[in-house]
Amino acid sequence: MMQIVDNTNRDQFSNLLDAMFADRKRVFIDQLGWDLPITAARFEIDQFDDIHSVYIIAVDDAGGHLGSLRLLRTDRPHILGSLFPQMCDGDVPRGPQAREITRLCISPSAPRHHRRPIRNSLISAMVDHALNTGISALTGVVTVRFLDQILAMGWDCDQLGKRTALCGLDLGTFCARVDEHTPHKLTQTGIYARASLTTSSKAQAALAMMVSA
Repeated sequence: MMQIVDNTNRDQFSNLLDAMFADRKRVFIDQLGWDLPITAARFEIDQFDDIHSVYIIAVDDAGGHLGSLRLLRTDRPHILGSLFPQMCDGDVPRGPQAREITRLCISPSAPRHHRRPIRNSLISAMVDHALNTGISALTGVVTVRFLDQILAMGWDCDQLGKRTALCGLDLGTFCARVDEHTPHKLTQTGIYARASLTTSSKAQAALAMMVSA
């Protein structure tokens, strides 16, 4: 199951969020060695994990964290706009219909042969969420290895600037456009499958109102 967690229901899913933050520390800090803040000696939580963040979480049958990603509003502080704007050849894509994809994380406990299906399920759920809420652009800063995968997924996606070595990593930026044709395009490359997406009706209505304003 895919669960959308935001400011309207995060109290209900506090244990799931804790498991996600713990897995983020295990992946990004313990395994990859990224220089990120650690909270309570076991969670990776940064300044962008605020009330405006939206999390798409793959949940196992026991309610545990299988994988997740975070969506940040681009009309507020976000990683590309606040930390790496120089990586865009032009203006950083911003606006109420654009979100930044961050912290795509697959639980280290997930079997290796399940990792790609979990990743694809998260991307599928993200596309469904975008279509349900009027989001039409997805941006991000990623390693160049993952950037090549993103550009080859089949959707309308462009690199925003030159690939650059920063913070000890080779990084690139992208912007993917989302419309009613995106699921079919991602299906053709084996990425997309419609997910069982659970969100609060209050949150969906609020998002739809915001992006249509």
